[in-house]
Amino acid sequence: MFKDNKSQYKKQKSPQQRFLFVFGIVFFLMYLALGLIIIFWKTIPLNISYNGRLAFGLLLIVYAFIRFIRLLKKNKE
Repeated sequence: MFKDNKSQYKKQKSPQQRFLFVFGIVFFLMYLALGLIIIFWKTIPLNISYNGRLAFGLLLIVYAFIRFIRLLKKNKE
């Protein structure tokens, strides 16, 4: 009849933790966008071949997702 109230009363995160979480999401989006820009922007002023741009863009995208996964794991604690 009565549910466990522990889930209702989780300890609220401190303002610093919330700020760092939002900051982490912003940087995840920035790395993701930068990777996509490097891959798909044809007239980007970088003197790199297409294969080099593709490799660098994919590296940034993978790094963005690694940061995001670490951020989610840290936020669960």
